[in-house]
Amino acid sequence: MTKAQYSDKILGDNEEWIKREVKYWRDKGKKIVLTGGTFDLIHIGHGRYLQEARKYGDVLFVGVDSDEKVRARKGPDRPVVPQDERMEMLSYLDSVDFVILKPITVERWWLTKLIKPDVLIATKKTYSAKQKLELERYCGELVVLEEQATTSTSAKIRRVQIGTAKEMSKTLSNKLIKTIEEVLEELKTP
Repeated sequence: MTKAQYSDKILGDNEEWIKREVKYWRDKGKKIVLTGGTFDLIHIGHGRYLQEARKYGDVLFVGVDSDEKVRARKGPDRPVVPQDERMEMLSYLDSVDFVILKPITVERWWLTKLIKPDVLIATKKTYSAKQKLELERYCGELVVLEEQATTSTSAKIRRVQIGTAKEMSKTLSNKLIKTIEEVLEELKTP
């Protein structure tokens, strides 16, 4: 992946580009904020979360889990939206300054250690109490935000799957009953 393929906001997983941007903004005295996630099927909760995260500083870096990382954590049918599209969608949000790909191959907290943000933003579900203490070594402050929507991407996907399964069940049941009736009728006639 080359930077030329994407918006100037998308840094991919290129450490040199990331370091260069961090240094540039630090040299200007700007407060750097970092957050991350999957951002699959971007919804209003994602937009609200990133808008809120941006309020904690001057420059917002957003780490996006790679497709492989998402599959390892959420299963073979995820993500629904490929990583390049998820990163591009985030780059269109005004609250987001830079988008970074988080490959499965990097060490734990690679991006936090690389950027050393002034503020690291997370949700309650992201880190355990022990992990939060460890992470504070790599950032100035750790801020935990409340969920910004009443549903998650995973919940939305489950609703669609359940609805589809119900519709299939009705259709298959009706067709199966009709087929059985036809077979029984054929058996009655000599």
